[in-house]
Amino acid sequence: MAHAAPAPVRAHRPTGSTAWLAPLLAVVYGLWAAANHRDGGPITTGNVLYGIVAGVVFGAVYFGLRSISARLPRELRALAWGSFTGIAFGFLYSLTDASILRSIGNAAIVGAAVAGAMFYRYYTTEDAKGRHD
Repeated sequence: MAHAAPAPVRAHRPTGSTAWLAPLLAVVYGLWAAANHRDGGPITTGNVLYGIVAGVVFGAVYFGLRSISARLPRELRALAWGSFTGIAFGFLYSLTDASILRSIGNAAIVGAAVAGAMFYRYYTTEDAKGRHD
């Protein structure tokens, strides 16, 4: 007897490539960090170097998180993206000479909002085993 075999479950892949996103976000983040660090003063070699290092670190962590996040369960994946966003935002906010408590509070709010939004997205688009349709 011939029986139909179940179709293999394939992971959801976006139709467009997003390889350009990590370098773009790293450049924007580095420029933003350098601008906050110079605090309206003249552009110096130290500010440029600061922005380059901040952008490279941001890009490396973003690339690493993006490469391992697909293997994490939805709860940990949402928590990882929320933590990453909160830490990145808190660092930029702390460069504005705000108090440490205000930086931590705002970073926690942003990180919790992103984690909640990502969990909702993953929960509504994946099945119980973490696979897309």
